[in-house]
Amino acid sequence: MIFVAVIPILWAAAAVALNTWIDGRPRVQLGGTVLIGKHLQHSNLDFFGGIPFAEPPVAHLRLSPPRPKYSLSPLQSFNASSYGLPCLQPFLDEDMSEDCLTLNVVRPSGIDTNSSLPVMVWIYGGGFYSGDASIYHGATFVERSVSRGTPVLFVSMNYRLGPLGFPQGPEAVERGALNLGLHDQWAAFEWVQHNIASFGGDPRKVTIFGQSAGAMSTFYHYLNQNFSTVARAAIFHSGTSSTFPIFDGYRGTPFWRLFVKNTQSCATASPNETFPCLISADSSDLRASLNASMAVDPYAFRPALDGPGGIISDLPAKRLSHETGGRVPFIAGTVLDEGTDFIPKDFQTKDIVIWLNTNYTPSPLGPGALKAGIDKVISLYPDDPSAGSPFNTGNETFGTGPGYKRGAAIIGDVMFQAPRRFWSQMISAPSYVYLFTEHVPHADPALGVYHFTDLVYFFGNLAKYFETGTSNTWLSRAMLDYWISFAVSLTPNDGKGTNRPQWGEYEETKRILELNSKTMGLIPDRYRAISIDFIINLRDMLSW
Repeated sequence: MIFVAVIPILWAAAAVALNTWIDGRPRVQLGGTVLIGKHLQHSNLDFFGGIPFAEPPVAHLRLSPPRPKYSLSPLQSFNASSYGLPCLQPFLDEDMSEDCLTLNVVRPSGIDTNSSLPVMVWIYGGGFYSGDASIYHGATFVERSVSRGTPVLFVSMNYRLGPLGFPQGPEAVERGALNLGLHDQWAAFEWVQHNIASFGGDPRKVTIFGQSAGAMSTFYHYLNQNFSTVARAAIFHSGTSSTFPIFDGYRGTPFWRLFVKNTQSCATASPNETFPCLISADSSDLRASLNASMAVDPYAFRPALDGPGGIISDLPAKRLSHETGGRVPFIAGTVLDEGTDFIPKDFQTKDIVIWLNTNYTPSPLGPGALKAGIDKVISLYPDDPSAGSPFNTGNETFGTGPGYKRGAAIIGDVMFQAPRRFWSQMISAPSYVYLFTEHVPHADPALGVYHFTDLVYFFGNLAKYFETGTSNTWLSRAMLDYWISFAVSLTPNDGKGTNRPQWGEYEETKRILELNSKTMGLIPDRYRAISIDFIINLRDMLSW
């Protein structure tokens, strides 16, 4: 992790203290409430955490859209010195709570309300079933921004997950309860617009970015016309609106009923009257049901088509053709081996067909067309370990099943590489595209440069969660410089910080930046061109 001891002298001298200080703790006046934060002495930053941006989604507000909370009135003071608890989710042994709609702000110390600093708003990933804002310490971004003389603020938020954030089935459709987690995110965006100036940020200079489900979320919002009211730029790490196929809210009905059945107090509820029971259920009862119901398929509870006026009003490609959004600059990219983390190591060749059929049924063009498309896709990927993922590893199979490397190549391209290339080609807004290819130390060689590993270079603290570490400090600084430069000036090429290659716009060059400490530079966006182009041509079949 990069630490910076002092703020540049000229900038610090010009700043007027925004907050008062008592016992070394920063204060911010938010309406009628004083927020009491925490000073991070080693980096000269201020942290304010656990700030509610919506009413707690509990009791009668459970399974309902968020109710924005722009002030903390009538509280006179609020302890904002720690993160809020993560939302309910399966497979987590830590404390969690339904009262989880909180956000966090990290800023340089000693700024005033006239500083108007750019703001970077982060959305975590986790497949829409897991995630926690506290894992992603924004101090790394803010420290680096100060050291290069272009200070920014970092904001992160929690949003509802799994069946409580993404209900499925006819009741969810009829009650307007689809995509609650996405609505939570939007409430946080609006909170930033209302309140970030109190922390020294500029609501007109917001960049929203995320990874995996966080990138998908950002893309769902990005394709709506109102996105430009909350952000002027976006960054998509390993995810687009087409990473998961988009279906209506009815497809997940069996999974919803399984969740209800596993909720002890609702096990006998009428299949068409589950919401009243779940709304009155004890939170601990819901918590106990998550592990059992989501063990079958944790990705079952995810964003769905919610029709006119919703966040996902139509299939993504159709939304862009309607010219509803996609007009602000963006950065988008993937890692080299996106697919390895999504299949078991004993994956067999026959499992490739099963996986694709399961995940892309029903197809808008029918089962026959889907089968023909899948058969053709598979034929374009040779049954040859040297051509599979993890790429560039020759015939080594690392003890995995005979279909693992082939399946990882196909699934990585279908879910990540092809959608990224398609959207880069389709959206006319200024854009910059990357491919992260750096092997991180201590990573499982069977996974290669796998989904998520690029984040270790942005959030150094993640190393302890994934037993990896950054092997090259220069690469980490360069990546941070590109991202911060983009958030500040809408181009990654401000020339400040590291001496790094010029990153050309995608539309002008059709080239992407390879993020690698040894081979950093622009490369043609034509890897696996025949197979990826064929997948792109199947977009109507794959519910993009």
